[in-house]
Amino acid sequence: MNQVTVRHNFETAHRLPHLGGKCQNLHGHSWWVEVTVAGDLNDQGIVVDFGALKRHLREWIDTHLDHGAMLGDLDPLVPALEKDGGKLFRFGVAEPSKGLDWPTVENVAELLARVTDDCIDAAGWRGVAVTRVRVTETHVNAAEVVR
Repeated sequence: MNQVTVRHNFETAHRLPHLGGKCQNLHGHSWWVEVTVAGDLNDQGIVVDFGALKRHLREWIDTHLDHGAMLGDLDPLVPALEKDGGKLFRFGVAEPSKGLDWPTVENVAELLARVTDDCIDAAGWRGVAVTRVRVTETHVNAAEVVR
């Protein structure tokens, strides 16, 4: 089994009102994501096409998350941000975030694992799977999904 990792960074605000404390306030982070996928080498000697994986992941993040806000669907700020027309990603509404109610760092990691699963399926890469997604919201706080 071979593994490859791609990285990307993005700037996004979020808040976690259900937790209380300072994270109940809308605030931003410089997020970093590392996605590792594994599989056997194909006949070209690669696990996946790095370019295709990076392009898909970066395009999804840049379209849905970068320079926007992530809020839980039940967050009372949702209507105001939607009315204003700003970029908003609502957790828990639909795939790929269904069942992930709030934008915790743990849920952002799971969200990006699901986005990568979709990329693998769309590319038709057989025998390839996400093995690890690490999301860092500050230089000292991170969460990982390990499969």
